[in-house]
Order: sequence, then structure tokens, then C-alpha cells
Amino acid sequence: MKARGPMRRHTAGFTLIETLAAVSIAGVLAGIAYPTFEAPLQKARRTDALVALMQLQMAEERWHSNHRSYATLEELGAASTSANRYYSLQLVSADEDGFALRAVANGSQARDESCRYLMLSVSGMNTVQASGSTAEATNPAAANRRCWGL
Repeated sequence: MKARGPMRRHTAGFTLIETLAAVSIAGVLAGIAYPTFEAPLQKARRTDALVALMQLQMAEERWHSNHRSYATLEELGAASTSANRYYSLQLVSADEDGFALRAVANGSQARDESCRYLMLSVSGMNTVQASGSTAEATNPAAANRRCWGL
């Protein structure tokens, strides 16, 4: 004869409480891991701006060799964003002596606070690479080297 009542077998599986506990633990672990992962991701995305600025520098030098002045982005036929669109590209100034280019972080890359703005200036034979959290790009030397990967 079968026993009825409180002596029934339990079926195998997860209860709602166990599932919620597992999801909560996974959420906490993801919350800890994401900020650690975000810094290398921002650094990798920063190369998008560095490549774009250096390509613009080469295009400006080619233009200068033929026209004896530096060009606007329109004259160069250059895009106003980097290849992967993480940065907007701007020509700050251009004349017969030199030029200044700026890359401004877009979207999620704008959270890269200290390297949000990257500047490349050429005057005569001098090239200056600068970076910063504002358009003035006034990072100290150590932070500037980190932003430019030097």
C-alpha cells in the first residue's frame, strides 16, 4: 500500500528563490567585472581616433606640398567622424604655417573622461599631441602619454 500525505517525494528542479539568488549573484559579479573591462575597451576604441588623426595629418602634408597651405576637412574630402564613429573629427585651425586637429569622443566612448578630447597640432617641424577632458586638452604629461599610447 502506498503512503499518502506528508511523506511524498519532491520533484527535482530549482525553486523560484534559488533562481532569484543565482540571478542576483550573476548581477553582482557582472557589476564588478564591467568597470574592469571598460577601461581596456576604451583604450582599444581610442586607437580609432589616433589612426584618423594620423591619416588626416598625412593628407594635410600632401595638400601642403601642392598648395603651400593647409586645407579644411572639406578640401581634403575627409569624413567628420573616425572610421568606427567613436570620435568626431574637427579642424581647429589651418594656415600656411600649420594646423590643429581635434578628435572628440562620441557615445559610450565619451565616458573615457581624461581622454575625451585628443589634439594633434603641427607648426613648422613641431608636432604636439595633447589630450584632456575638455576641448583645451590640458592633461599633464603622464596622462597625455597614456591617452596617446606612448
